[in-house]
Amino acid sequence: MYWCKIAHTEAEFEEIARLNYETFVEEIPQHEANSARKKVDRFHPENTYIVVYKGLELIGMLAFRDQRPFSIDEKIGEVERYLPKEISTKLCEIRLLAVKKAYRTGRVLLKLTQALTAFAYEKGYSAAVISGTTREEKLYKQMGFTQFAPATGTEDALFLPMVLTRQQFEKSLQQRLMKECHTFYPGPVKQSEPLKYSELSHRSQGFQSLFERMINKLLRLSGAKHVATFVGTGTLANEVMLGQLKAQQLGRGLILTNGEFGERLRRQAERWALDFDVIEQDWGKSFDRNILDSYLQKRSYQWLLAVHGETSTGTCNDLREISLLTKRYDIKLCVDCISSFGAMPFSLKDCYLATAVSGKAIGAISGLAFVFSQNIVKSSTALPAYLDLANYQQGAIPFTLPAVLVANVEEALQAYPERYEQLQQRFTTLLQLPFMQYQVSTRQYPVLITLQLPKVLESLQRDLKLNGFYVHADSQYLRQRNFIQLSTIQPDFELAVVLLHHILSYYQQVVDA
Repeated sequence: MYWCKIAHTEAEFEEIARLNYETFVEEIPQHEANSARKKVDRFHPENTYIVVYKGLELIGMLAFRDQRPFSIDEKIGEVERYLPKEISTKLCEIRLLAVKKAYRTGRVLLKLTQALTAFAYEKGYSAAVISGTTREEKLYKQMGFTQFAPATGTEDALFLPMVLTRQQFEKSLQQRLMKECHTFYPGPVKQSEPLKYSELSHRSQGFQSLFERMINKLLRLSGAKHVATFVGTGTLANEVMLGQLKAQQLGRGLILTNGEFGERLRRQAERWALDFDVIEQDWGKSFDRNILDSYLQKRSYQWLLAVHGETSTGTCNDLREISLLTKRYDIKLCVDCISSFGAMPFSLKDCYLATAVSGKAIGAISGLAFVFSQNIVKSSTALPAYLDLANYQQGAIPFTLPAVLVANVEEALQAYPERYEQLQQRFTTLLQLPFMQYQVSTRQYPVLITLQLPKVLESLQRDLKLNGFYVHADSQYLRQRNFIQLSTIQPDFELAVVLLHHILSYYQQVVDA
């Protein structure tokens, strides 16, 4: 199996020096021979090396650099003299492309190209330049490079100034490389088939029938009496829920927070000027029932707000235990189930209000938000019309709902209840991967695992991206804690996790060497 990473160990730099010597001293007589048979590049401290492995053997490399002057500048003068202004705004240079002779195949080249793309494309470079040896001209052209200036060098070591523009990459290579990618995001969910445009009006009888089928399935899954559908995100659904607490003037409440999304609820509640206390728990730790019970015995609250599946850590707060406590003390329970709804069977029948979305565990496309309730609420002029839950209850469709989104959710819900077992099996598979000893939480729900990586693995997310594996790690709260997350909800999970397991196994051995 071929896979790539950014070189950072001394063992890797030793291998790079040997491959550099074999290629640019022995094969292409560009430098003087030496007895050590190693060649350290003069720009070594400034280079970022992308290396490709076959199993545990380092078989190829290239060097990336964006500091001027480039090596090619020294050969032909500033490259901008030969390039159009529109592609010269942000340049980088690719050098030292070398692959061991036994592995010079299209597959190895594709892996290096994929890795280079993942590393450089998102940084916004307008073009990449390279001094390509004439001996490998065909190889560079396969990568998308074209010659932009006359050849330079000696007869034994003749080089072609070549360029790959962002536009050319997007035209000829991007779609091909994207087919090699797999995501482990906890949302949005990749769709197996392209969405089809629908001319069905949300006021038509056909739409009403489709909408009712979706609503009935949501109510059966949730155990709630009512569900309202909004065009928007989970944050919008939570705004609707909090707006009800404000409009109904329920009095003082309690918010439980043990992660980023509990903190987000707290911030939203502050903006609604709600009266509340907060119980904080360490990230990754669930709430202790006895501590909550003791707290509630001493204080009087009318409502309690909590996150069920805390996405930031993968922690599943015990809804049943919290529900028993709120029933005992006659407190209205309001729950953010954005990440957990559809992940495992549970009932919302004892929840006063609860929220969910289409683009998480259900597996549908993002765009619809749901607010579950047990009672019909009164309309409130204190709320914006779009956020007034009363406008949406009893099957009402007060504003435009895209038929394509409703149909997508209705189709995704047909996978239940079997999808519960599928997600649980996938979660069990995730637990067999390397590095699971770094899990943040021990009380999880079967769509998400969060790892807090040690310093030696801090580049894992970046290196996985080089191989077309996208894990969730870019949010600020994740970066601050060196968290990465792997989810089970993507449709190509079964294929992706097998490939990921291979790469992580090799990666672990290389890092530990």
